[in-house]
Order: sequence, then structure tokens, then C-alpha cells
Amino acid sequence: MAMAPASAGTHAAAPGDNAPADLRIFVFVLFFVFGGITSLNDVLIPKLKDLFVLSDFEAMLIQSAFFSAYFLISIPAAGLVRKFGYMRTAMIGLLTMTAGCLFFIPAASSGLFVTFLAALFVLAAGITVVQVVANPLISLLGKPQTAHSRLTFAQAFNSLGTTIFPIVGSSLILGALATVDPSALSGDALTAYRADEARVVTQTYIGLAVALAIVAGAVWLRRDRLAEEKNPPRSLFGAFDLLKRPRFAFGTLGIFLYVGAEVAIGSYIVLYLTQSDVLGIDQVSAGHLVGLYWGGAMVGRFVGSAILRVFSPGKVLTTYALINVLLLLVSANTTGTVAGYSLLAIGLFNSIMFPTIFSLASEGLGSRAAEGSGLLATAIVGGAIVPPLAGLVSDASSIRFAFIVPAICYLGIAAFGYYARRPHTDVDMAEVPLQV
Repeated sequence: MAMAPASAGTHAAAPGDNAPADLRIFVFVLFFVFGGITSLNDVLIPKLKDLFVLSDFEAMLIQSAFFSAYFLISIPAAGLVRKFGYMRTAMIGLLTMTAGCLFFIPAASSGLFVTFLAALFVLAAGITVVQVVANPLISLLGKPQTAHSRLTFAQAFNSLGTTIFPIVGSSLILGALATVDPSALSGDALTAYRADEARVVTQTYIGLAVALAIVAGAVWLRRDRLAEEKNPPRSLFGAFDLLKRPRFAFGTLGIFLYVGAEVAIGSYIVLYLTQSDVLGIDQVSAGHLVGLYWGGAMVGRFVGSAILRVFSPGKVLTTYALINVLLLLVSANTTGTVAGYSLLAIGLFNSIMFPTIFSLASEGLGSRAAEGSGLLATAIVGGAIVPPLAGLVSDASSIRFAFIVPAICYLGIAAFGYYARRPHTDVDMAEVPLQV
């Protein structure tokens, strides 16, 4: 059944279980796409680290450039949702992602590391817009009582993308690494080497640009498939008063810590597994194992969507976070297969964290769901801050010791899960009145 067109300055009316099937498929596709492209950073890091002879800290600036977009773009993205509606805003995000992929062409031509960082920022800006749309939208597509489970199930498609993209990307990007040591080159020889290797990266992202343009076209054709209702206009930065709600504020910190820990670990997988006292494998093989890390998250989310229907989401979150602390300690204090696969196993227990933190923090927001999503998305900037911190520790000591940084993050997440173990009540909503 066709739904009424959305009007400017609107929010989606909760379509519940009567939402069109193609709308639900569309949201799953969005999760798949932005998850997969984000995970390519884990493959891009060792590529650019070798190409530009970077320290661990400098290599982690790739994640800083990418995830800083969430801090800068999330609140304006929520404003776009209010002005244009969910579907049209999703198309804006997809077109921005396309532009970011195409920006890799001048980045490769310049042969400068900073231009790659700029391309990643534009790409991430588009992903931020899409994510601000997708998270609250999937919560609207069903009963409120099952929002935790439904968002976790949708995130499983995000993990499907993060599983597939690194496997393919490692073959396309890392597989083309020359046997030349770039640190032994200089002058024209180094410039030519960087240009040749940069083209490999560019070709991958041009292919993604074509695919994203097709998805954007499909969204445009379905832009009127979601009924939307008008809500009073609010200040662009009015969402910050939501931080007066302790549950929401603690959840925002939880998102910051989770993304920071997840990205820091994912960023180090290739570098860590290639070490002689861990698995001692080549970069391409290690890149393929990045897919195992994200694949664990995918399996965990499908399973977790069922677990969260039975057990308290807060208690499950606390349990999983503490297990990850244990796995980090095991990996940091062992060698060989145990060290390598205990790190990869963290992906399995990362699985339910983002959707569970997001939905626990968002309970009771009602018509302010898009604002809350925008503010929570700014906390994804943890992916820009925590990995460089781990890089500084790694440069000063070792990757193993740097694992203390994500371990601290998981302890914070465990604390939030314990705090939010009780279901949201109307009393929580009364903490801060909704303002218009």
C-alpha cells in the first residue's frame, strides 16, 4: 500500500508492523552499506601506513578523520531529517557518500596523505547522515517493546557488510602491495610508487561510488513510501537538553566508549596478527581475518536479537563488556594462536553493544527520536579519539600494552549496562520536560 508523501518539517509517524516490506529492506540495505564501507578503514590503515611510512599514531589519524565527521555532522543531519524527512535525507547522505568516494581520485593524484584524510571525512559525513536516519527509523518499524531486538537484528546486516567488505577489500587493496620497501625510496621513485599504489585504492572506491549512486536512485524512486507527520520546529542544537536526562547522558558516553574500543581493536588487527609472536602471517591473510572479527559481530547480533527478548538488555550488555575485558587481558598476556584468536573473538561480544546502548539511551524520547539519534551519533566521535590514544600508548610501549585503552572503555560500558538494567519508566521521562 502506497503511503502519503512526506512534507517539510516533519517526522515519521510510527508505521509499526504495517510498514511496507520494501521500506524495511531499504533500512537493512542502509545498515549493510555504511557498515561495510566503515570497516574498509581497517584494511586502508596498513596500506597507507606502508605507503606514507607512518607511525601508529599517524596511521590512527585515518580513523580520526573519518569519525570526527560524526561529531560535526550528526546534529545538522538530525536537522535535515526534520526538514526533509527520513527518505529524502537518506538520499542526501548516499549522494554525499558517493562524492566522498569520488574524492579519492584527486587524493590519489596529489600523492598526499592529508588529501586521503579529506576524502575519508567527506565519505564519513555521508555515512553519518545515513546512520542518523537508519537508527531511529528501524525503531519505528515495529512495536516499542521489541525495539532492542529489532535494532540488534538490523545491526546484523551492518555486520554482514563489515564481514564481506574487509575480505574483498584486503584482496583489492592489500593484495596489490608491492614488495618494495617504501622507506628505502626517495624523490621521483617514491612519488611514482605512491601514485601507483594509490590508484589501487582509488579503483576500489570508484566502484563503491557507482554502487552508492544506484542505491540513491532507488531511494529517490521510493521517497514517498513513508508517512510523516508534522512536529513543531526546534533549535538545531536544542537536542543538547536531552543530556540532562541521566540515562540518556550515560548512554551517550557509552556510545563514545563502545565505538572507540571497537574501532581501536579493528584498526590494530592486521598490524597485530602479522607480528611474529602472534600469528606471523602476511598482511593479506591478516586482512581476511578482519572479516572474522566483524563476522563474529554478525553472528552475535542474530543470536543476540533472540537473547534480548528473554534477558534484561542492561544485564546482557554488562556481561558482554566484562567478557571483552577478559579477552583483551588474555590476548595481551599470551602468544600465538591464543593471542590472535582471543582478540578476534571480541567481535562476537561486541555484537549487541551499539544497538543495545542506543536503544537503552533512547527509551522514552518519543517525537524527539531523531534529535536523540543525532546527539547519540555525535558520540561516535569516540572512533576518532580512542584509536589515536591507543596509538600513542603503542608507540611508547607496544600494541599489547595499548589494549589497556579499549579495556577501560569496556569497563565503562559494563557500568552503563548495570545502571540501565531496569526498564525505562514514565518517571524517567519526567526528569526533563520535552521542550519545543
